[in-house]
Amino acid sequence: MAFEKLYYLSVYLTFTISARGRSAKGGEEKQMNKSKTPAQKKITEKQICGLVKKHGTPLFIISRSELAHNLERFKRLLPRVEPFYAVKANSHLEILKTFSKKDLCFDVASRGEMEALFSQGVSADRMLFANTIKKIETLKYVKAHGIKRMTFDSEYELYKISEYAPGSEVIIRIKVDNVGSIVELSVKFGVEAADAIPLLIKAHKLGLKPVGISFHVGSQCLKVENYIEALEMASIVMRDAKLKQLPLEIVDIGGGFPIKHFEHEEDYFAKMAPVVNKEINRLFDPSVRIISEPGRAMVGNACTLVMSVIGKSIRFNKHWYYLDDGIYGSLSGLLYDHCKYQYKTLRKGKSQISTLAGPTCDGLDVISYTEEMPELEIGDLIYASNIGAYSIASATNFNSVPQAKVIAVD
Repeated sequence: MAFEKLYYLSVYLTFTISARGRSAKGGEEKQMNKSKTPAQKKITEKQICGLVKKHGTPLFIISRSELAHNLERFKRLLPRVEPFYAVKANSHLEILKTFSKKDLCFDVASRGEMEALFSQGVSADRMLFANTIKKIETLKYVKAHGIKRMTFDSEYELYKISEYAPGSEVIIRIKVDNVGSIVELSVKFGVEAADAIPLLIKAHKLGLKPVGISFHVGSQCLKVENYIEALEMASIVMRDAKLKQLPLEIVDIGGGFPIKHFEHEEDYFAKMAPVVNKEINRLFDPSVRIISEPGRAMVGNACTLVMSVIGKSIRFNKHWYYLDDGIYGSLSGLLYDHCKYQYKTLRKGKSQISTLAGPTCDGLDVISYTEEMPELEIGDLIYASNIGAYSIASATNFNSVPQAKVIAVD
């Protein structure tokens, strides 16, 4: 085992050096099929006013047209990659319904997510159980309902799967570099590449069917080298699996595809996609099925949160504005997703550095201390776009404050 680990390390370092050289060159390539991607249809301030008049605030607006745009754009940027929407990013039924009608496949992490998809008519063969740690009860459920494919990253999990979901198709998740990503996942998930082959052999001996390899470069990944190095490592494992008479047919490149949260930010996804495509085509035969688990890239910029100013004060020589949604609600991504949002208001005027706070009684519930805002009045609206991912998915009812009303528009 020690020799194998040294072997993988040496090969990995060799590929990493060459990969970084290729990434610099690849970054200069033009975005693929850019002219064919339909223009994105954003929610307008006029629409916001009309919807608030009808529904009140806080209001969480899902744009079906933007969901469709994001799916089409993903397919155009990564034409060989089959997306499985990561339901955990936002499991609202309007989103699942929209994607279900588009014949999209889904990455699920719990029985609740599976049941939500079944309620929308999604068949079991369109679901990948991509949680490497599973409850026994959930394994019994997937066996009974025909969900056959799942990920794993430990020998203990293999014993559990073989006992409660025998005959399942399994995909091993390897640990890869997450440096440069906003949310790191490699600490908690993934096996060392050197341990992948022994675990795949173990899976086969337990009567399971090893079918692939997966990785995740970290959420909101801004470093294309993470994908390049992970793809290199996945190709090494696949080659060695074939030598061990375990031909794998799937490579799951995970999620992490970044979005723009602020207007001034670069479109990293569009810049990274040509490089990722080139590496996929170089490393994997056309017969290999390439899949992914995008969440943020599918829903992040398809939703808008609208809030009202419900209180106002001057503290520390600054205006403080208290809103009817906050960190315990739709802005939970500030805490759990390490995310930042761009806030806008319909009121015009000279801006001042201001503080935005949420409606609860907790001192933690401060949205931002440094927002440039004109002087606002009670009842004024503040809205944030690009807030579709990891927002209402982790919202709570702390202080019994109602969660934002969710609506969907075309």
